[in-house]
Amino acid sequence: GSSPILISMPHNGSLIPFNLSSTMHDYALQSRDSDWFLDKLYDFTRSENISLIVPKLSRYAIDLNRSPDDKPLYSGADNTELCPTTQFDRKPLYLADKSPSDEQITARIQQYWLPYHQALQQQLQRLKQLHPVVILFDAHSIASRVPRFFEGQLPDFNFGTNDGKSCSSELLDKIKREFLLEGYSSVYNDRFKGGYITRHYGDPAQGIHSIQLELSQATYMNENDLSWNVAKANKVIPHLKQLIKIINDWIKSQ
Repeated sequence: GSSPILISMPHNGSLIPFNLSSTMHDYALQSRDSDWFLDKLYDFTRSENISLIVPKLSRYAIDLNRSPDDKPLYSGADNTELCPTTQFDRKPLYLADKSPSDEQITARIQQYWLPYHQALQQQLQRLKQLHPVVILFDAHSIASRVPRFFEGQLPDFNFGTNDGKSCSSELLDKIKREFLLEGYSSVYNDRFKGGYITRHYGDPAQGIHSIQLELSQATYMNENDLSWNVAKANKVIPHLKQLIKIINDWIKSQ
């Protein structure tokens, strides 16, 4: 697309290559912690000429939203690894003595992580040649309750801008002011402040603004069996359309 918005959804995939799946427990092959159906949820953006980068690979193979040096995102908190060894519920992913070695992790970075980030860089550079201001929107979702990371039920819309470092304060203020969420809850830079992608690529001084949205899966799917919920999705998608419009309106004002 030629729109100044690029949508990245690094955890949308659930594919686990056979050479990895043969080392994992059977339950791990469900890839329960994927950001389910995001490509379907944001499908409306295709008609708005917005670019999307949608991986097929499960985060269990390698987490595309983590630093290649595996530096923790949140100091002092429970962090998942670049190549996770447990599910969010702490159940082990790998069979005994089958966790990836340093050499295997390096190979996964080369084979899977680098191509995604090269695509991100290429698309940002392409869009920056077309527009003075570009938005990298990092789309995520997560189960509404994950005791490992937070107490109780997660708010519905969780925005992260690395505590305001990855995007203009004017844009964030506009979203806070105009994004009307009757029936839904929202927080900004609370537990989720943006992952590696938001923090690494957001560079407002160079006209690249990055925002992460972590959407509760309770807003659009059946969490118990990981299935799409048409009624819920049809209710939340108009709010996502409104959010994209707010961002577009801000870009036009620059």
